[in-house]
Amino acid sequence: MKQLTKPTFYFATAVVAFTLFSCGENQSATAANNDSSQTAKADTNGKKYLSQPLVTHIYTADPSAHVFNNRIYIYPSHDTATGTPEDDLGSHFFANGKYYLYFPVKNKQDVFQIGVATSDKPEGPFTAEKEPIKGSYSMDPCVFKDDDGSYYMYFGGIWGGQLQRWGGNNQYDSTKGNRKPEEQAVLPRMAKLNADMKSFATPVKEVRLVDGNGKTFTEKDNDKRFFEAAWMHKYNGKYYFSYSTGDTHNICYAIGDSPNGPFTYKGIILKPVKGWTNHHSIIQHNGKWWLFYHDVQLSGKTHLRNVKVTELHYNPDGTIQPINPML
Repeated sequence: MKQLTKPTFYFATAVVAFTLFSCGENQSATAANNDSSQTAKADTNGKKYLSQPLVTHIYTADPSAHVFNNRIYIYPSHDTATGTPEDDLGSHFFANGKYYLYFPVKNKQDVFQIGVATSDKPEGPFTAEKEPIKGSYSMDPCVFKDDDGSYYMYFGGIWGGQLQRWGGNNQYDSTKGNRKPEEQAVLPRMAKLNADMKSFATPVKEVRLVDGNGKTFTEKDNDKRFFEAAWMHKYNGKYYFSYSTGDTHNICYAIGDSPNGPFTYKGIILKPVKGWTNHHSIIQHNGKWWLFYHDVQLSGKTHLRNVKVTELHYNPDGTIQPINPML
């Protein structure tokens, strides 16, 4: 196996509750260097993990990785704040002059919206805006900067993330339940951001995920349909929308010609990990592409997860080589 160059990772560990009520208390630490060339360790069933946890003294999940000043910063959750441990409520982060931390928060009606906090440094402290972003809803925000300087937010999560309660007209209906198997799967959402990075420049709209025939998935296509954890990156002029399938534990991706979609399903990036759901991010650093994800190697539970990283490889046609987290 080719020896990989080991990057250094900087962690700013924060969960939603801490972001909202104690933005100045974000902790940062230099994590141990790690990549897929390290010696694999076996689990209790004798299988070996592809990668090892980046942090072992606390539980971390939902990694949002970004490159600032040629350093990789990872913004995970503590994975202990929510009463429903399978709900991935990780925050996402971006910089544009200042540093912006985006996070889901519930209002007094118990409905998710998306908040934003700012800082002069990537490690914080962050100061949260008094109100969430107008017109935002659900969870798992991801902000993407296109080559022309435009910023877009992608977001959404079904089940605990409440996305199934929102119609295509952006109206909330608390009586709406999960989709039936034959119904169209719930689609993720997106909006273009204003220059202030704190408001939407366009109305929220659905992100069309389609199969090779241009058809949207049904709920029974739960090994391919969107569940949560939207992420966007760009490679060779194409837009890669990746996401978690939730209850089937895949990280999948679809490719489009525009940040607005539609995006055509191409396959699985990361096969199921140990644990329940998965959540990821993808970055480029020093000419290499990296996939960040989590599993439960440290705890052996369905939650109490740990963040990992492995190198991402593309085929000549632009498709991504699937990764098996277990050897």
